[in-house]
Amino acid sequence: MQVDRITHKSPATSCYHCTYGAQVLDDGTTRFRVWAPGAERVELVIDDHAFPMERDEDGNHTLPIEVDADTRYVYRIGDRQVPDPASRAQPGGVLGASMVVDPRDYVWKCNDWNGMPWHRAAICEVHVGAMGGFDTLRQALPRLSASGFTAIELMPIASFQGDRNWGYDGVLPYAPDASYGSIHALKAMIDEAHRLGVAVILDVVYNHFGPLGNELPNYAPEFFAPDVHTPWGAAIDFRRPQVARYFIDNALMWINEYRFDGLRLDAVHAIQPKSFLDELGAAVRRTCLPRGREVWLILENEHNTAGLLRGDYNAQWNDDAHNALHVLLTGEHEGYYADFAKHPTDDLAKVLSEGFVFQGQHDRRGLSRGEPSGDLHPHAFVLFLQNHDQIGNRPMGERLTCLANEADLRAAMVLVALSPMVPLFFMGEEWGCRTPFYYFTDYEGELAQKVRDGRRAEFAHFSGFTDPDRRARIPDPNALDTYAASIPRVDDAMQALAWKRWFADLLQWRKRYLADRLAGSCARGCEVLGDKTVYARWRLGDGHEWQIALNLSDQDVALPRDPATKVLWIEPQHAMDALDRGTLAAHTAVVMERE
Repeated sequence: MQVDRITHKSPATSCYHCTYGAQVLDDGTTRFRVWAPGAERVELVIDDHAFPMERDEDGNHTLPIEVDADTRYVYRIGDRQVPDPASRAQPGGVLGASMVVDPRDYVWKCNDWNGMPWHRAAICEVHVGAMGGFDTLRQALPRLSASGFTAIELMPIASFQGDRNWGYDGVLPYAPDASYGSIHALKAMIDEAHRLGVAVILDVVYNHFGPLGNELPNYAPEFFAPDVHTPWGAAIDFRRPQVARYFIDNALMWINEYRFDGLRLDAVHAIQPKSFLDELGAAVRRTCLPRGREVWLILENEHNTAGLLRGDYNAQWNDDAHNALHVLLTGEHEGYYADFAKHPTDDLAKVLSEGFVFQGQHDRRGLSRGEPSGDLHPHAFVLFLQNHDQIGNRPMGERLTCLANEADLRAAMVLVALSPMVPLFFMGEEWGCRTPFYYFTDYEGELAQKVRDGRRAEFAHFSGFTDPDRRARIPDPNALDTYAASIPRVDDAMQALAWKRWFADLLQWRKRYLADRLAGSCARGCEVLGDKTVYARWRLGDGHEWQIALNLSDQDVALPRDPATKVLWIEPQHAMDALDRGTLAAHTAVVMERE
């Protein structure tokens, strides 16, 4: 990828020249291009006027033409009229016409922002729709910054069918969904975040398209690999250079044109071949590093491919750590928690000292997964107690505030907030939110019924939902009430205020005393002190030793006090008396430092 794909009218505008779609060029023309290798003739249709496009030997159909920004258009391929698969905007939804966008129309205000080092990140994951859209999220940024967050992560915003969706059913990945607001509003939100010193990450889905509105199989079946299957059907064929280019350009557009500070790649274990991830990572680094920008690449990867974290990728969501902590907090043991139900304390000790639990051994399905990860620095892992998946993929969408003992939950949150791993929290955790977060979509007819039935059948083997009547109580994903009930709210204002102050102190403390010392840090081991009790140590970049002891059990545990250590945080505060006597009280977390 050449740096000259990025152009500017001035330092305050940004445009990335994508290979496909409607690209406004510097000479005032707009170049339309679509890949349809099986079609001999493709026409650009504007206001019922059809313009033949020129086909090259690779199946690209191209036409440069003078049109205004905001022009609506479709492609006619055979007897079908389809939106542009690289459409920058879909004001009428994914089944309507595409719209020409001149990305240089937005004048950026915060032009001295170059990002921040990854180890300074403290992330809040948000759903843009549940936050009220781009404009309302922009207005919430001062509150999120005051809570101690240095970054927000948007669940996917690519255009989807209907008015509401988690975002993982997107079908036009270049176009922000119109239900969230305008492109100008999205850029203004990112601009304001940067003014406040907050980085913005975007969750992108490159492993599949949603079930409705994706026209590619109808005119470009070559986009897919019939010999490779995923849970969503035939896999996207990244072996084809045009397909790889389509997604790499998408990543570079978000980073360079919208000025996102990082991307979180969803479920990359479903992407084949793995060389595509190497290609994507290298393209991002070639484009951004010469400009001195700090750009983050984060993975969700069931395969625990540690090798990717030694290259162009900053970190991976640490599902192993979450699963071990969830079992310790709730005692749940079904589904993927079964892999962690036998020895959850040992598993927690392993993730705190080595990163992953699964480093090549077999899981409950008999699959060998993972690679050795003990050499990786701790901020190669994103640590969390909750995220959209771990809440919303529950039948009733409960948060941990409704599932776990409050003292244990607060102690575990201290571990997440003050460990050398990068912390992530889900919107509302900062005030102890109890609102559920359900899985929601907006489909109609047969597809809506399939989603509804599939959602309920998914939990039929869980002990609490073997009864069909009980399963019938699982909220209908397509019901407007399901979405409305998922919007975070405050139930007890005084309790929320106290929790919010406590949480903000945690993250502000991390920012002030830990974040800038994490470069060059490494794990020094983690000892199991007893049931549900661990004692972890890390060496920070300045040579000091960072220590966290966590006791989620009902029993006090001996923890002899080293006179050379300084207690920095203890939760709850009244556990300090016991610690002075050489005891780590039940339901307690303590953070210490040794020079």
